[in-house]
Amino acid sequence: MTTYRMTSKRAWSGRCVAGFGHRLITRAGVEYVNNVGTTKSGLVRMPNLTGTVPSRWGVRGKEDLGGGLHAVFTLESGFAPDSSVSNQGGRLFGRQANVGLSGPWGEVTFGRQNTMLFWAILDSDILGPNVYGGNALDSYRPNARADNAIAYKGKFGGFTVGATYSFGRDTVNAGTNPAGTNCAGELASDGRGCREWSALLMYETGSWGISTAYDSLRGGPGAAAGLSSSKLKDDRLLLGAYALFDKTKVGIGASFRNNEGGAPSHSQLYYAGASYDITPAFNLAGQVYYLHFNNSANKAWLGAIRGTYAFSKRTSVYLTGGYIDNSGQSNLSVSAGGSGGTSNPAPGGNQFGVMAGVKHAF
Repeated sequence: MTTYRMTSKRAWSGRCVAGFGHRLITRAGVEYVNNVGTTKSGLVRMPNLTGTVPSRWGVRGKEDLGGGLHAVFTLESGFAPDSSVSNQGGRLFGRQANVGLSGPWGEVTFGRQNTMLFWAILDSDILGPNVYGGNALDSYRPNARADNAIAYKGKFGGFTVGATYSFGRDTVNAGTNPAGTNCAGELASDGRGCREWSALLMYETGSWGISTAYDSLRGGPGAAAGLSSSKLKDDRLLLGAYALFDKTKVGIGASFRNNEGGAPSHSQLYYAGASYDITPAFNLAGQVYYLHFNNSANKAWLGAIRGTYAFSKRTSVYLTGGYIDNSGQSNLSVSAGGSGGTSNPAPGGNQFGVMAGVKHAF
């Protein structure tokens, strides 16, 4: 039996031949959520997002150019097994599509890629992209990527530093879906329109790590989420930390947001969680979240738990549940598996969700 350890560090990996690697992860599940809308009806569905990592396939390569210099590339595509469509607003390689150079000084890449917010939150958020979790409270978390971006990331001893800058952060229009926010930018008439930048500072040892990142999104003509002008910004400051023990991983963090396209504009999201390997094959993980809006009665508490059993290194099953308690006019859903408010409760309402599914990696 191969251990499926959520207490270990996560990494992109695959089979490698002559400097190239590939990776396929597919997962699907069935979900039930209650208290949908003012009728408080229940909903059964097979959502796009599930209880583990999103489905994706990809390739990456690395060529030795001599003198410590390498050429690198990554192509990674997200897809939805329930409907067989491409995720990230229908992009072919919506998760990553970039090429660059690496050396002892770090790595510089060009194209569509993760912002530094992704790397800062990766280990402190125990449940990660679980269908019940921080994604339900801030939909940008699983979509922290930018088109037309230059990125740098370097590791020096225990320290990692990085930054991104995008000339036009999102070329896809997906309506109310945060995976495509209609902000292509690269306009001669507006040098600030649809720009994105982020910065990262992280320190890690073999048993613990801390991280901080700042991520700033500029608006532009016709952009979604209220950012209809380049004068408007949506900024996030992330602080995170984690610790690894023999069979346990714990993580805490907070993000501080100023969204000038929404009201109220200032909010804080706090989270804390733990993961424990009960047996080499069975892992139990849980996390709590608290979202607060300044000068408003709107807030939400969310708690989630997930059990994962590994039949092998490649195949596992999971059962996850979550509960959200909204206050004020907040009507956030416990589940990040819907879009366009299709599963939200009534304002100030609570909601419970449960999901079972299977994951296979190749």
